[in-house]
Amino acid sequence: MIKLRIHIVLVIILLISVKLCCQDNPDLNLDSKPEGNKVLLHSGSLNTSIANHDITIEHYFQYIDSIVKKYDSLTPYKLTEHVLVRANPWIINNLKNTDYYKMIAKGSFVYDQKEMVVLPKGTSMIIPNVYIAEKIIDSFNKTKIDINIPEYKLRIYEDTTELYVFTVRVGRNEEKYLEMSGRIEDLKTKTGEGYIVNHNRYPRYFNPVTNLEYFVTKRDDERVTKLPQIPFIETEINGKRYGQLIHPTTNPETLGKAYSNGCIGTREEDAWVIYYYAPINTKITIRYNLKIKDINGKEITLKDIYHYSE
Repeated sequence: MIKLRIHIVLVIILLISVKLCCQDNPDLNLDSKPEGNKVLLHSGSLNTSIANHDITIEHYFQYIDSIVKKYDSLTPYKLTEHVLVRANPWIINNLKNTDYYKMIAKGSFVYDQKEMVVLPKGTSMIIPNVYIAEKIIDSFNKTKIDINIPEYKLRIYEDTTELYVFTVRVGRNEEKYLEMSGRIEDLKTKTGEGYIVNHNRYPRYFNPVTNLEYFVTKRDDERVTKLPQIPFIETEINGKRYGQLIHPTTNPETLGKAYSNGCIGTREEDAWVIYYYAPINTKITIRYNLKIKDINGKEITLKDIYHYSE
């Protein structure tokens, strides 16, 4: 009887050890029965296989949404698209590589970027555990976008640490009638403090001057392509929504210039990074500082592109 009890105790200890071992295994694939594995997301991340076919940009957001919907009820935190993708940074790299001009540099012309594969068949993604997720969420809460108009720069900060610097284009120094608003508009990019308030993941392209929708674009190399499907980011500045967006331009030759109708234009690849570092409620500052320091710490004065000092 004593030996039997000892054997039972040993079996129980063995079962507990196996359970704890599996609990800490980040490569454990539990995609078949996720409903029984919520406890694992407290300590170990889940490794879930993607669909059994290639996922193109055209269907990318639907697929990501399906993953979020499937696992959100199982995570001890709020699983969102931004948390999921930030836990899988290779996805951002894949999206960046769909940039038209990066493909041209590789000798590949792409007429319709929406047909490009961004999640290849057979790859997998991590559903982050609670510790990784909380770290990402904390990072979001500390993130701020800073744009200095005359410098043509957009920076992403986490606290005081500069994560990224991107060259952008800004609004022109002129007033013009825009059919889209039905009145004469000051095209200068507005300054102030505010937040990211909306994402448009399926943007439609309209010419603000004529208010007519268009579907193709002429690139800097004079070739015509369809327009990309890259999210537009809406800002609210000083409590007002001016329609002042952060979005990609298909003509990067215009970056570093006052060229837009007020929006902040970026490279296609940069737009993906900004999108995934700027969820809703991310703080944003748009300023007009002429005096800055160069890389050597020397103070320089930028060109007053809006003639504010005159």
